[in-house]
Amino acid sequence: MLQFDEETTRVLEDAYQGADVTRRRRASFDALAPVPGDRILDLGCGNGLLTEELARAVGPLGHVTGLDASPDMLSAARQRLRGRENTSLTESDAASLPFDPESFTKAVSVQVFEYITSRRPVLRAVHKVLKPGGRLVIGDMHFDTFAWHSDNTARMQRFLEIWDNHLAERAVPARLPEELPDCGFEVVSMRPVTICDTSLRPDGLAAVMIRLIRAYAVQTGATDEDDAAAWAQEQEELAAEGRFFFSLTHFVCTARRL
Repeated sequence: MLQFDEETTRVLEDAYQGADVTRRRRASFDALAPVPGDRILDLGCGNGLLTEELARAVGPLGHVTGLDASPDMLSAARQRLRGRENTSLTESDAASLPFDPESFTKAVSVQVFEYITSRRPVLRAVHKVLKPGGRLVIGDMHFDTFAWHSDNTARMQRFLEIWDNHLAERAVPARLPEELPDCGFEVVSMRPVTICDTSLRPDGLAAVMIRLIRAYAVQTGATDEDDAAAWAQEQEELAAEGRFFFSLTHFVCTARRL
């Protein structure tokens, strides 16, 4: 488990509310198309940013349930959602949804399925708790779309391979067109959201990934602090020289429960 120091936690919070992650979250929000009275499951709700946005959209006649396996994330979400009576939070893993059948009109998941090794049991569990015709929106990265410039290409490739180890599946969007129909869903659309930067913005996805990858590489013993620092420092130098380039595509898949 990656451990965050106070500074990394602050950078993460900035990134969650920065332009890049907000674009991804908004793309899922738009695909879900919440309306007043909807009952929505936010699967892997994390710190509750999307849960809060959905709660505003469904209004007092609707309800949003956030589910996450992390007590720390749920604690942050609980603080964010304080006073919102049309929300609730549940601690559970994604395959064991403790809800009645057909409890929800819609469900959404942002950057969760890439951490799930067996996705079909989760999809079947979501199918069970959605009403017939209910909408499911899944947003995840396709890491084969990663393009990140470095003058030391071998080192960059090594660090990206280290980061791959924290994923269960690096190409979730490519798997969903097969897996969703197997679990009782019809795929409606698959839309890309590409993050492409030529500057290293403090609230951008690249900045937070540099911190996360550096920490993960050291904490897992894949490399030492000097090597990781040199990798990160190069990106700062490239940005200062006007030679920074980072691109990664997030895909938003919309499906309908049959």
